[in-house]
Amino acid sequence: MEPRIKINTVDEPLPEADKSSEPSHHELSRWIILVFAVTCGLSVANIYYAQPLLDVMAADFAIDPAVIGLVVALTHVGYVVGLLLIVPLGDQINRRKLIICQITFSVLALAGLAAAQDVVVLFLAMIVVGMLAVVVQVIVAFTATLAMPHQQGHAVGLVTGGVVIGILAARFVSGMLADLGGWRAVYMASAGCMLIMAVLLFRVLPSHVPTKKIERYSAIVKSIPALFLQDSVLRLRGILAFFIFASFSTLWTAMVLPLSATPFSLSHTEIGLFGMVGLAGALAASGAGRLADRGFSRGVTGLSLILLTLSWLLIGLLPFSLPAFVLGVVLLDFAVQAVHVTNQSVIFMAHPEVRSRLVGGYMVFYSAGSGVGAIASTTLYAHFGWYGVSALGAFFSLSGLLFWVLLRGKSSHKT
Repeated sequence: MEPRIKINTVDEPLPEADKSSEPSHHELSRWIILVFAVTCGLSVANIYYAQPLLDVMAADFAIDPAVIGLVVALTHVGYVVGLLLIVPLGDQINRRKLIICQITFSVLALAGLAAAQDVVVLFLAMIVVGMLAVVVQVIVAFTATLAMPHQQGHAVGLVTGGVVIGILAARFVSGMLADLGGWRAVYMASAGCMLIMAVLLFRVLPSHVPTKKIERYSAIVKSIPALFLQDSVLRLRGILAFFIFASFSTLWTAMVLPLSATPFSLSHTEIGLFGMVGLAGALAASGAGRLADRGFSRGVTGLSLILLTLSWLLIGLLPFSLPAFVLGVVLLDFAVQAVHVTNQSVIFMAHPEVRSRLVGGYMVFYSAGSGVGAIASTTLYAHFGWYGVSALGAFFSLSGLLFWVLLRGKSSHKT
């Protein structure tokens, strides 16, 4: 068991929560956790459905292939805007109402996207879909609030496991549905699923959790960068998020390029199956939250960063060994999810009274890392092939590991 340390160290704290600011806790049921996890998976998938559909969408709207990339870019722009402007509302207004409103408006945005006949409408709908997808972060923060202290990390781990499943399964599901009914069928099906989740959430979300309106909305938004600038623990965990998701995005953005070319020549649906393989690693890492609850967050983080770096040795063997590549994918997904779950467990314990804005600020690092990894990986593949991509992924992973070791070494006398 690791000792408790102060909030202002560069490692993770385990402070006592302010009981006056927290609602009375009851054991969070598995049914509610399952509903939360499924909702998060479906919501985050809305961001990634478009990736294997860009060619058919470009043909449908007579858009130059270079411009159709804006579909993905604008969705992530909307997501970042939502992180900064919508997620902090969870610290000010009733989260039950906020979640249900976001899901309901997502249904309308997805239906509008599926019916879009004009490219401007398409782009605007993508921005709105991205903004509303941040309901994931509101739910994650709400999970931490509702859970008993001893189950908080485990519950957050299960819900964020749904997020990873949604990310990894989105490409396969969209490719399969598009093959059956066209790209519009993907978003109509998603709208239907989100409508079902809105009804379920209306029935299962508790309405008795109080919210203290102690700050104005503008003050809450402005406080997000201040939190991360003033607290070294939040900065450390945010920077780790940048590196692990840059590594994650490097793999999942660029892997379609070699797998769709000779000698593999796989279809988009077949490539999407690799996402299903990666689920094994992501699901295995859901127990990281339980270990964080028991005080082993530092050990989980260090070991996972080592595995993340080593996974690229196997991923780099893709031209010669597809089985080694698959094993590397599983290891990478395991390591990323383990660090991600542990990060969120640590930051929630650091400032339990402002969980919504914490997760909003933290996920900005996630979005930045994902964007950098996506852009850099495709550029390097064009010039250096898969070896360049593998070197980039290893660089991000090793940078995260070295960053962790150096900062931990400086503070070892405090731990």
